Amino acid sequence: MPLRPGAARVSSRGAAPKALASGDALVLEGVTRAFGALRAVDDVSFAVAAGQKYAVLGSNGAGKTTLFNAITGDFPPTAGVIRFFGEDITALPPHERIRKGLRRTYQSSLLFRELSVRDNLFLAVRGVANGRFSLRRPGASHPSTQATQDLLERARLAHIADELVANLAHGQQRQLEIGMALAGAPRLILFDEPAAGLSPAERRELVALLRSLPAHMSYVLIEHDLDIALRVTEQVTVMHNGRVLKTGTPEQIENDAEVQAIYMGGKH
Repeated sequence: MPLRPGAARVSSRGAAPKALASGDALVLEGVTRAFGALRAVDDVSFAVAAGQKYAVLGSNGAGKTTLFNAITGDFPPTAGVIRFFGEDITALPPHERIRKGLRRTYQSSLLFRELSVRDNLFLAVRGVANGRFSLRRPGASHPSTQATQDLLERARLAHIADELVANLAHGQQRQLEIGMALAGAPRLILFDEPAAGLSPAERRELVALLRSLPAHMSYVLIEHDLDIALRVTEQVTVMHNGRVLKTGTPEQIENDAEVQAIYMGGKH
């Protein structure tokens, strides 16, 4: 099982997690995803504790996004087991995983560009609410309307609530995606490279947003920007060629010689 925050060493690849701990939000046991003869994800095992902020790092082609696709059910694993708060969700369809509190953002924006920020968040709220197929728009006092306003504040977008998404800066669109993922009180969110293409100022805003998320909420972050990933997470798994290379705390990963040689070009 991966080390918890503050553990004394960096674990090497191949170690399967022990029996499910009561505090685990997500457990992967030997997860593999093959496309014909290609194993894009190969025997990956690690665990994310409830409330833990976790990162999965690796170069292009390491298998990170494919791993996310296996967790969400977009491309279910061809071998292994995925447990979500103790329940085996390996064979569940994506919409059932969403109902259980699993959310995900994508590398490419999936936003309604001709609608406002507020309307995008409203649709996200209604999409996970009871009565989501109703054709009547709720009034100002309706829980969905209030939840939308709450998401505007949490995503730090209240000042541009009525702006069309098409007019937003790239960083603001990323913030909106995170806000939409927060709809419906998720238990764990998978963030797929949220810092991609952001300016330095936008990256600082992203860090502030991630740090403001509730302590009880778990997330797993895929990110190429090591500075961001190591600042907003407590535990890190490094993947290489579809397999787990190392798992440890951000400090352990940053100072690990093998990780430096492969991903950082030596100590920096």
